[in-house]
Amino acid sequence: MKERGEWGSRSGFVLAAIGSAVGLGNIWRFPYVVASNGGGAFMVVYLIALITAGIPIMILEFSIGHKFRSSAPVAFKSMNQKWEWLGWIQVFTSIAITVYYVAIIGWSLYYAFSSITGLAWGADTGTYFMKEYLQISSGPFDFGGIVTSSLIPLIIAWAFIYFILIGGIKGGIEKANKILMPILFAMVLIIIARGVSLPGALDGLDYMFKPDLSRIGDPSVWVAAYGQVFFSLSVAFAIMITYSSYLPKKSDINNNAFLASFADCGFSLLAGISVFTIIGYMAHTQGKEVAEVAGTGGIGLAFIVFPEAINSLPGFNGLFGTLFFLVLSFAGFTSAISINEVVIAAFAEKFHWSRKRAVTTVISITATISILFATKAGLHILDLVDNYVNNYNIVLAGLIEIVLIGWCYKLVAFKDQKSGVEFNDYIFSGDKIVSLQQHANSVSDFKIGFWWYLSLKYVTPIVLIVVSALKFKTNLTEPYSGYPQIAQLVFGWSMPILAIIFAIILSNVGKNKNINAIK
Repeated sequence: MKERGEWGSRSGFVLAAIGSAVGLGNIWRFPYVVASNGGGAFMVVYLIALITAGIPIMILEFSIGHKFRSSAPVAFKSMNQKWEWLGWIQVFTSIAITVYYVAIIGWSLYYAFSSITGLAWGADTGTYFMKEYLQISSGPFDFGGIVTSSLIPLIIAWAFIYFILIGGIKGGIEKANKILMPILFAMVLIIIARGVSLPGALDGLDYMFKPDLSRIGDPSVWVAAYGQVFFSLSVAFAIMITYSSYLPKKSDINNNAFLASFADCGFSLLAGISVFTIIGYMAHTQGKEVAEVAGTGGIGLAFIVFPEAINSLPGFNGLFGTLFFLVLSFAGFTSAISINEVVIAAFAEKFHWSRKRAVTTVISITATISILFATKAGLHILDLVDNYVNNYNIVLAGLIEIVLIGWCYKLVAFKDQKSGVEFNDYIFSGDKIVSLQQHANSVSDFKIGFWWYLSLKYVTPIVLIVVSALKFKTNLTEPYSGYPQIAQLVFGWSMPILAIIFAIILSNVGKNKNINAIK
């Protein structure tokens, strides 16, 4: 029996879980989503989504990981011999995300260095980012060779991630998050302190938070809120199952889930304030509306709009730029570490590898693949992969996970072997039948009940079906970002297809081996 790693403290686990949830999207996506979906009105809907979907799923995945103390494929296989493939779909999704996610961290590191050395992006930030730094090609099939300025920071980012992961759970991941997360929060607070002192800052905050109550009844706002919660909390691609599998046996699952979820929400708000105070100032100096300056969320906001805002600051531009891009880098690192741990844990358990071998093998493969995003076609490919992985792989895996656990326990398996009586939402622990709800409650200070059951069984599946149906319709009728259909197929639709093939192959390797042999 191999000894599994374990968190050294509750604070270490919570910080790691928050670090995973707090990522690049909190900084460049959340503020724009709030602003474009009713401001303060969106926040009301967002909190409802957090309580009815985000936290229930977080508790569910914490319970699965803590109960079975294994990676996602083994955990699902422990629940039902036929469910291992779902874990591997989630592992593939993590692989697909990490190969481009680390590339963005590399860009952030480069921009942080550029801030120190004199704001290398100059006055025309858009031209610099697209043409000079990324040297973007005409399309996703026009690779155009490797861009050295992208490759070098990419290698540095992967080296840092490898160094952290090779240290293990307590000595590597926990220690890193105990250092990175406080620094991350401190830097955001410094940016906020500077931002709110600038003229026009309140206009930026007004743009972000001004409540448009008429939008509360808009279905698109609800879809956006649930989508933001679902993607922000790192659920449905095995991170929380993996992280919670390293918890000590006596760990408060319910409290930890609430704490991690609300901390992620809180950081998103802080990130939004830090971004829009600066954008408000930028709009003020240019005599424009905030909406006109903000443009869109995403990579453009981070690497084009914000550098332009940094240029306009009355002083300490280099220091401010360094802080902002280090915030991006640190947020990226804490998430990338968790995403890679999903893959490492799964392969280590499947093939009985030592941690060193698993880390070295996984990082070597994913880092090599990620070089694709250091080519001149990198941004095109990243845009396509990110869209399809987030809108299909994660949603598909999440929907299947919720349906299997919320419905199939009742409709199919898990009968008492002696009486033949079926149990709703129950799992086996030897001869004793224990539900996931009972398991979570048995180690937690406060208990979950009907709210949790109702949310998982009805609210979340309905929301995921609606979100995926709308996205599917949009991508079929309107090619994403105008890319040709062949590019959509090769770098987009291939993501869910490859995930299924990957899952089928891996779940059938060593199929007849005892799943408990590696516990």
